Amino acid sequence: MSVVLEGDGRLAGGLVLPARKAQSASLPIAETPLPAELIYPLGADAGGDTEPAVRLGEHVLGDQPLVRARDGQPVLVHAASSGRVVAIEPRPVAGGEALCIVIEVDGRDERLACTPPNEALLRDSETLEATLAAAGLAGLGGAGFATGAKLAAAQRQGLRALLINVAECEPYLSCDDRLLRERAPAVVAGTRAMLTLTGCPAAVFVLEDDKPEALAALEAAIGQCPDATALSIVTVPTIYPSGGERQLIALVTGEHVPAEGYPPDIGYLCHNAGTAAALATYLETGRPLTRRIVTVTGGGVAQPRNLDVRLGTPIAELIRVCGGYRPEVARLIVGGAMTGRAIACDEVPVTRSTHGVIAATAAELGNRGETVACIRCGECAEHCPAGLSPQLLHGATRRQDDTGLADLGLFACIECGCCDLVCPSHIPLTEQFRVAKRRVWLGEMERERARLAEARYAAREHRLAQRLAEREAALERRRRAARDPAASSAAIADILRRARGDNDPGSRDA
Repeated sequence: MSVVLEGDGRLAGGLVLPARKAQSASLPIAETPLPAELIYPLGADAGGDTEPAVRLGEHVLGDQPLVRARDGQPVLVHAASSGRVVAIEPRPVAGGEALCIVIEVDGRDERLACTPPNEALLRDSETLEATLAAAGLAGLGGAGFATGAKLAAAQRQGLRALLINVAECEPYLSCDDRLLRERAPAVVAGTRAMLTLTGCPAAVFVLEDDKPEALAALEAAIGQCPDATALSIVTVPTIYPSGGERQLIALVTGEHVPAEGYPPDIGYLCHNAGTAAALATYLETGRPLTRRIVTVTGGGVAQPRNLDVRLGTPIAELIRVCGGYRPEVARLIVGGAMTGRAIACDEVPVTRSTHGVIAATAAELGNRGETVACIRCGECAEHCPAGLSPQLLHGATRRQDDTGLADLGLFACIECGCCDLVCPSHIPLTEQFRVAKRRVWLGEMERERARLAEARYAAREHRLAQRLAEREAALERRRRAARDPAASSAAIADILRRARGDNDPGSRDA
């Protein structure tokens, strides 16, 4: 390898949590059957906004784009099977409600003809970004960043190492573990493609030390590669949240991404193992991303396991494939146990960022206890992996002190939930910070809109003043001409001369 890794494997802050992965990780990945309908949310997709590219009643094929760009260069969404568009309406999604395209599946599973991309053309960063966005490729680790945008930025800046994140640090989740056990060659192929596309010299697969089967499968797949010396494996302690992008880089390299910067700024890029496998599939077949692996688990579902799911499938279908609910189910969570969101119904669809569905029991949820005032014990600061002081952020949040929040590093918070777990006052700190971020962000947007409106108003006033000045100048010239007898006589003579010319038949015949 051409990169020296100097991390000490120790995470600042964090928590050792019960894994609760064994049940779902013990069974092979199962494929979900075609559901009766597929649901695709619209809106702020990675890279920009989208709008429907299909009409109500239109028949669509699998792999057909359902949306087009309205702003920016968004990652497109594609139909996972053939059918008819029966609704474009608001539907429940994780985090609320969104306009959705609903497809009634016809059962024929017809698909568009696709051809693999010309990889030589992808060496151009703009082409790479546009091509992968059109193919629907976004990060499958949960954050959902545009894959093409990340690779293109790395291509322009240059990298020392590519980190493939297989830490999977959240309790309950095991989709990356099973992916490596069963499909390690695809993950390695996608990783090698990323090296080629970015010009990066080396890739490092980072696993937590509780995945021996995945480690063995990965070692075997790397051993089959002609360029195996460019690929290496690092294991890190099983501690949450070691899989956070900045935490992973610090663990493995000993370097820290600047608060206002990004990993490529210091020569590194992180991608999820599922993203690497999806890239390999696209480069081999030309087919867009229309499915992913999802962990379905928790004490409230009959048979926890990992499923290969078509995007747009309602979560109810996943629960059905896993044997249905147990009587003890108390809450349904989309995502991980620490960073996921509770949902009110199971008609919420699977999206690119849905890596887990947890049917939790009351015992698993625990008794949070009554929220009381902060006692400033400092436990939250001790366990914060981002090195923040959540108790101070809490105070600034209550005061709605946006300047103070910015100074304290609000936007460096990764919303991991560690502070919530250790808080003896049972304060929902993570949710407070999430709400504060949105409030500050909306405030900045409003100020930017006001600034643009003020600039437009100033430009309009300038144009009006300029036109008025031009009219006044023209009027003044006419006034001066009227006061000048010679100019008046010349003007009258000119008018008479033109009049005579118009009335002269000879001039018309000439």
